[in-house]
Amino acid sequence: MTKTLVIVAHPDLENSRINAAWIDALSGLPGVTVHDLYEKYPSRVFDVEFEQGLVDEHDRIVLQFPFQWYSCPPLLKQWLDEVFTSGWAYGPNGHALEGRTLAIAVSTWSREADYQRDSRYGRSIEDLTSPFEVTALRVGMRYQPGFFLHSSGDYSDSELSENARQYQQFILEPY
Repeated sequence: MTKTLVIVAHPDLENSRINAAWIDALSGLPGVTVHDLYEKYPSRVFDVEFEQGLVDEHDRIVLQFPFQWYSCPPLLKQWLDEVFTSGWAYGPNGHALEGRTLAIAVSTWSREADYQRDSRYGRSIEDLTSPFEVTALRVGMRYQPGFFLHSSGDYSDSELSENARQYQQFILEPY
């Protein structure tokens, strides 16, 4: 069975409908570990050895976050910088991530139509999240196309419930 580590990086999870619903949908799923960075590290100081060990225990890493200013929240960027180190994730003797899978799960406030080349932002969501794909390639991981929820403020409870079920499937399906 594939073991999946979901790294959650939401700076205000208590007030999040979407990311909180996604986390609830993953609760108790076999082979799935949910790891909330903002809860674990309120001081923003990582235990890098612990984090690398956690990654080592999983075949697939999913980075779950709200899209903020066309990127991830700062703590997730810091986590990537400090955990995916030279000599461990890449570079001489750095092969710890080779063969694993990296995916992203992203919620956006904007409409899906805004993320088109000829629309509001002039870029697709895949263009704007391509640094995660390049990161995966750099460290020898496979990249799984992302799970996206747009217009996050417009979802009814029943629509969110259905989306959370779809997210469960995304997490459980082997890639």
